[in-house]
Amino acid sequence: MESLEEISEEESPKERHTSSTPSWKLTAKEILATKTQNYFAQTKRAENILIQIAFSIGLSSIWRFPYLCHLNGGGSFILVYFFMLLFFGVPLMYMEMIMGKCLRVDNIRVWKQLVPWLGGIGYASILVCILVSLYNSIIITWSLSYLSNSFRYPLPWDKCPLTVTHQYFWYHTTLNASNHIEEEVETLVLNLTLGIFTVWFLLFLIMMVGLKISMQTLIFSVFLPYIILLCFLIRCLFLEGATTSLRRMVTTEFSAWASLDLWRQAGGHVLYSLGLGMGTIILFSYKSGGDNYAQVASLVILVNLVTSLLTTSIIFIVLGFWTTTSGHACIKQSVSKLMQLIDEGVLPQNAKPPKDILLLPTLDYIKWINSLPGHLRQKVIHLSPSCSIKVQKEMFMEGPGLALAAFSQVVSLFPGSSFWAILFFMALLIIGLSNLMRLLEGIVFPLQNSISIFRNYPRILSAIVCLGGFLGSLVFTSRAGSYIMYLFDDLLVPLTLIITVVFQNMALAWIYGAGRFREEMFSEMGRPLWPFSSFLWCYVTLPGLLALLTICLMQLYQGTHLYYTAWNTSGSQEVKHLYPRNSLGWVIFLSILTFLPIPVHPLHQWWSLQDYVAPDPFEKLMSKKTPMLSSMSSQRPKHHSVKSPERTSNASTRRLSMSLLRSLKPESGCLSQDSEKYEGSSWFSLPLLTSLSSSLTIRSASLRVSRQVSPASINTDNSYKGGETKEESPKEKSVQ
Repeated sequence: MESLEEISEEESPKERHTSSTPSWKLTAKEILATKTQNYFAQTKRAENILIQIAFSIGLSSIWRFPYLCHLNGGGSFILVYFFMLLFFGVPLMYMEMIMGKCLRVDNIRVWKQLVPWLGGIGYASILVCILVSLYNSIIITWSLSYLSNSFRYPLPWDKCPLTVTHQYFWYHTTLNASNHIEEEVETLVLNLTLGIFTVWFLLFLIMMVGLKISMQTLIFSVFLPYIILLCFLIRCLFLEGATTSLRRMVTTEFSAWASLDLWRQAGGHVLYSLGLGMGTIILFSYKSGGDNYAQVASLVILVNLVTSLLTTSIIFIVLGFWTTTSGHACIKQSVSKLMQLIDEGVLPQNAKPPKDILLLPTLDYIKWINSLPGHLRQKVIHLSPSCSIKVQKEMFMEGPGLALAAFSQVVSLFPGSSFWAILFFMALLIIGLSNLMRLLEGIVFPLQNSISIFRNYPRILSAIVCLGGFLGSLVFTSRAGSYIMYLFDDLLVPLTLIITVVFQNMALAWIYGAGRFREEMFSEMGRPLWPFSSFLWCYVTLPGLLALLTICLMQLYQGTHLYYTAWNTSGSQEVKHLYPRNSLGWVIFLSILTFLPIPVHPLHQWWSLQDYVAPDPFEKLMSKKTPMLSSMSSQRPKHHSVKSPERTSNASTRRLSMSLLRSLKPESGCLSQDSEKYEGSSWFSLPLLTSLSSSLTIRSASLRVSRQVSPASINTDNSYKGGETKEESPKEKSVQ
């Protein structure tokens, strides 16, 4: 803590002049202890920055961003996403970091403290975490399925018939997908059901054991995906059509910006990828230390963007490779179809292609077709499959399984492909589990603090969460489960995140007041907040979020542009279907259910206060203030004392500040001793997680204490005492 260091530096010179050798040794020990605390604080700060980075390079960057970019035209989506990261992601992430660091309470209590009648925002964010954790678990299950198949050699997805083999393996072997979102919802896929049970059982064991991850393991888990992705990128750059694919990825068509779907999906992904509105940033940012939260937020967002672009580059190169190499496969299929039609007598014998046509380049097949007579040429083109590059490109994947299918293609290009497949899907599994554990901590710990029975029996809550997560995730293991997951990912979760962040932003910036918040944080930290934060919170992020919310509600009401990608079993290709009305009805119902705590909380507070008789506030205030006043008055120097009033006053102030600081936990300016005891006794400790304060009233008291010892208050007290000394000096002369 800065104030502790400043006080130690001020006291040490005086003690050396006036004290003996033992006191000097005691001061050296205190300095050593302060340096040790600073070292651990810096280590903890670096660890928590790595945790934030690990979350930003998780499933959102490796799995979700690439298929959204491919779906929305590449460069157009990237520019809109970068724009929203800059003007929405940085200020909103900075806002949640500041709140978590300075208020020192969990994501339920923070809103009860700032705006009591909007205390239900915390419970709504927990429900959003539940929705996200449910469908994130099925993504981890898909990675687990690919990992289990990676131990076979040759890899099973290299032996699929027709079309794109990796696409066929995804829909037929992994998902066993139905043709429509409403078909076979009650039929569970066995391998996915066993996988989802394994995922939730692993999470339950980790929560029970309280497994911790060392700093070295955390660094390895963060940098391992980058090493693998860089190896994949280098290998993909040597594929046919790589340059064209990268050029297509960065090509921007400004006409695409007129699409409301592009803005809706880009804005929703900014909130999802950074974890905004879920309460996780508020819950863990107090551990990061330091005050440069704008720099930390910018660093995390930069890493998120770089990871997303790196992954998307690999997948676009693979798509270009599929497009380039699909011509030969299509020609082979066309020749086979023509020979069948000739044998059946549908086509004459002069329509038979040359024997060596399959050994020649693709353009030679097109030249042969052009050399046929006019009527025969039209008949051959009409009856044989089309080998147009544009038609082939439109047949490739657009659904949420694009990343898994593309990366399975990449690992097949390496020598020793099984090793690379095991390494990549193992890393993807670890990243997914780490992100899901963080989401579970955002659910479990606030409820553990708020509900007494869970505080006394915390394992009950973990068991309930894991069991409920497993049962709720079973719907995604059905034959239509991938389509239901896409409904959650495309419509439900972005809508709930936008509404949650709108309430959070409005509560802080307009109801509590951005200016008032800046003043209180200045007195808390001793330095001003980021200069542009208030302007951005009031006049940029909130109007932009309201515009995004309007777009989501308009499209949800119309439902004409909302579609999902399904698998046509008979044609072995993807097709697009509009969402049925009952599916959109489920989205509306679950959204309303998620935000039900916001209006219910003030009603509950009003009902609870009906029979409550408030005590006399003056009597309560005096009972709190009297001990502090008496202790301070006993330390205040008397005017007729022979000692110097200035030296006595400064010494007593330092002693009071030191006693107050020593009663606080290092690097936890607002935490109290009781919350520290609770943290030490808490059984719950995940690899990336620690506990927070559990008492709102204790936090209020400690907040007053921290403000008394803040740099601003110390300067104010010193200036006041300096003026008081000048007034007293004439009296001292007259007495002498």
